[in-house]
Amino acid sequence: VNMKPEWYSEPCMLGIDEAGRGPVLGAMVYGSAFCRIADKDYISKQSYADSKTLTEDKREVLFTTMKADEKIGWAVDSLSPQFLSGQMLKREKNNLNSISHDSCFGLVQRALDEGVNLQELYVDTVGDATKYTEKLSRRFPGIKCIAAAKADSKYPIVSAASIAAKVTRDTELKEWEFEPNLNPSRDVGSGYPADPNTVAWLNSNLEPLFGFPNLVRFSWGTTKTLLEANGVKVEWEVDVEDEVLQIENYLLEKFVSLSKNQVLQNGIHISNQESFNESKFSSITFADVAFNKFDILM
Repeated sequence: VNMKPEWYSEPCMLGIDEAGRGPVLGAMVYGSAFCRIADKDYISKQSYADSKTLTEDKREVLFTTMKADEKIGWAVDSLSPQFLSGQMLKREKNNLNSISHDSCFGLVQRALDEGVNLQELYVDTVGDATKYTEKLSRRFPGIKCIAAAKADSKYPIVSAASIAAKVTRDTELKEWEFEPNLNPSRDVGSGYPADPNTVAWLNSNLEPLFGFPNLVRFSWGTTKTLLEANGVKVEWEVDVEDEVLQIENYLLEKFVSLSKNQVLQNGIHISNQESFNESKFSSITFADVAFNKFDILM
């Protein structure tokens, strides 16, 4: 049985940062690091710094040291290209900021669930720092929350988190498992859309019908542009009954409890006012929409 360290019950602070937010290739990895507040000076003497300012060898040495250090805890959340693309391309899209917030919240909650007595939280901001701080404070009342730009260069505990995230992402890229029967070059450049070497890799590994290998984020503008220019256009036939069922389910989820006025305010335009019956609104289905009784303006 794994026993949690005794120091978990003492007042602790936790830092969070990410690696791989911008690249078109690979996972986005969020990392956390935490320790006793009483060990703040100790952590500041461990040479942790913004991972982007360190060499790869130095990051790996520091991460190895961190994993062996009984005074610090850490965790990572690796969000695959498939997960990112799925979230950003689904019907009810989840943008990258929202995905980032959810990952951050998950890491904080994981520490709390493990019994860490969190009193202070430091996060490298995503979006407006003040609004993010307020969001964190609402989510975790009773914890002092600070979201700040360049937090990884201001707070050593965030620096440690950034190292955990960066080394994890780099290791995943080196050991990436492509689909069976695919063996593309691993010379992918930096992975950023502006890197000519990365764009060249994307072009050379674009399959016109199926797109790119599983290393690629399909939701990035670079991949969309390449697919539109060089991919095969595919038109999907949709069974009318299936489409009606999808619309019906969507309406039931979104509008079944709304009054007529609320519906009008929320984007449903009644195209046939004379035939509208207030008492029958709760039974509107996708069939109604399909047969032009209603227009949904989304």
